[in-house]
Amino acid sequence: MTATDQQLWLAGETLAGVLEHQGLTIATAESCTGGWVAKVLTDRPGSSVYVHSGLVTYSNDAKQRLLGVTSDSLAAHGAVSEPVVREMVAGALKVTGTDLAVATSGVAGPGGGSVHKPVGTVWFAWGTRDDIRTARCRFDGDREAVRRQSVLYVLQSVTEFLQG
Repeated sequence: MTATDQQLWLAGETLAGVLEHQGLTIATAESCTGGWVAKVLTDRPGSSVYVHSGLVTYSNDAKQRLLGVTSDSLAAHGAVSEPVVREMVAGALKVTGTDLAVATSGVAGPGGGSVHKPVGTVWFAWGTRDDIRTARCRFDGDREAVRRQSVLYVLQSVTEFLQG
């Protein structure tokens, strides 16, 4: 099932409300979602109170230069992996000074998949300096469907994380 605009808007509104209520700031480090998480969070007027920045680090070079992802992690695990999204979050927290960061890296398709990482595979990370969580999902559908589901998943996961 593809995430609808209404579902994305509601998830963004919910997370924005939690961030605002808790007085927290967030940064995004996005690969396969191409800035869509930041876009949803900034659709709300006044979002500069809780959104610090959004980094689209699509290439491995950008992940390394902007977020400090190590070449060892990329070589050993590939960009679509738990170690890389964990490093993306840690790097985003370090370079932005925000309270919270999220990261996405996946194979949105239509090509680029493999036996071990088929199209629709997405790794996520979110958290604070002291507590970074990760998850791997496999979504069905075309490129847009995979990306929409990824954005919805991470918005909802970060909301649940903050609500404890």
